[in-house]
Amino acid sequence: MKKIAILYEHPIWHQPLFDALDKAEIKYIKVDLKNGALELDNLPEATLYYNLVSPSAYLRNNLHSISYSYSLCNILEYQGRTVLNGSNSMKMELSKSTQLALLRKLNIDFPHSIVFNNLQAVSKLKLNFPRILKPEQGGSGARMYQINSMKELTQIFEDIPDLWQPDYLMLLQEKLDYDPDIGIIRLEFVNDKLIYAMRVVTNGAFNLCPSVACNPEEGNGVCNIDDYRIEPPKFYAFKDVNQSDIDKGKEIMNEAGHFSGSVEYVVCRDGRTVFYDINSNSNLRESIGLEFGQNPFEFVVNELGLMLNSSNT
Repeated sequence: MKKIAILYEHPIWHQPLFDALDKAEIKYIKVDLKNGALELDNLPEATLYYNLVSPSAYLRNNLHSISYSYSLCNILEYQGRTVLNGSNSMKMELSKSTQLALLRKLNIDFPHSIVFNNLQAVSKLKLNFPRILKPEQGGSGARMYQINSMKELTQIFEDIPDLWQPDYLMLLQEKLDYDPDIGIIRLEFVNDKLIYAMRVVTNGAFNLCPSVACNPEEGNGVCNIDDYRIEPPKFYAFKDVNQSDIDKGKEIMNEAGHFSGSVEYVVCRDGRTVFYDINSNSNLRESIGLEFGQNPFEFVVNELGLMLNSSNT
């Protein structure tokens, strides 16, 4: 019988997907990446494997889920299994610098960025401030700060030496000048199709996770990253997205190897449209999808169902 294996680490985030699979009566099994042990000759049997691991797993003391997922995806792929958001997708998801290299390859505008593992090396560069400090392996806005001077950059690593963890690689990016009342734009895709476009007013926060578990419609969320400066971010449907930006988003998704995911960009005051983040297996926001006429989780499940039915195995 055809079925899907869902490789996951955060059960609350993905419960709406499980509910949509149940509603569609699609057979599936759950593979909990937090508790792994496998034999190469006795792998979980499924027709499709859908990898939903998040780079922020280490923030929940689940760093081992990331390495296990990467290993499992590689093993499955070498055995000829179909893995959605597999090892190539993970390579992109876990590396901000690789994302920027992809944007450069595609001639898509991105923030001026420094990749570094040593502060003394950075101090020798001629940099304008303010800049945004962010980790190579991101997730939920963790380890992100606005930096206003080289002295401030040095001080923050003295105050928080664990900021280098887990991979001892950081980025320093230009601070993009855009209208905060408009916010950032996030385009959500699945299987080369746009699910919806969303505008996010950050309110000074870096944690912009769209999951209602982290940023609910009302009240406080349960996210590990408490990054609210004044108030939580606000999410709005964005109906005026340019087709050229959608086309760029699709190109990015295809090159990144993401079956599902999102791109984020801003329109700067000087007219630049700057893409700065690429995400796989996005947390979807049902209320935004419904404004575009569809439940986003049911949309994903429909695409999974089409792939499942077209499979020869």
